[in-house]
Amino acid sequence: MRPSTEETAEAASSEQPRIGVLSDTHGYLDPAILDLFAGVTHIIHAGDIVDAGILTALAAVAPLTAVSGNLDVGDLAATLAREASGEVAGVRFIVGHKRKRLMKRLAAGKLDGRDGDPPDLVVFGHEHIPSVAWVDGTLFLNPGTASSPEEEDDGPTVAIVEVVTTGLSVRFIPLERRRPADTA
Repeated sequence: MRPSTEETAEAASSEQPRIGVLSDTHGYLDPAILDLFAGVTHIIHAGDIVDAGILTALAAVAPLTAVSGNLDVGDLAATLAREASGEVAGVRFIVGHKRKRLMKRLAAGKLDGRDGDPPDLVVFGHEHIPSVAWVDGTLFLNPGTASSPEEEDDGPTVAIVEVVTTGLSVRFIPLERRRPADTA
């Protein structure tokens, strides 16, 4: 995949494959996310899920790849890998929760399912900061936190990665911050 740095009308086309990406839900799934991800080809959750019901709700929308984060414990952590890889619409991806661990394991060739080729998309979370960068033809994406649990966090966001003729295009979508009564 070649990088695409500009949003085009083509990127917004619902005919192009789209991947919904989120992380750090921390036990709260904003209902708006289900609407935003309606019609995506696949969903990637980069950990700190906390409530397994979130995975059930997301899997009802589209096929799902999810990994555990440092706050996922017990049965949830036991059922999820720390990293995962896959392919969606020709896009090879790798996902893990913490960027540093993921980059070390990626560089050391310790991630399965890559067939020796670099991935097109690397997804991570944990930092609660949305970011996107192209490095040697690979898109590195942190969708930010979908729940903004800490007061100092920026507002909650998710991302949609769209497969366009020029490569991949990323769109960050801001969510409304929960009111204090919603967080109790």
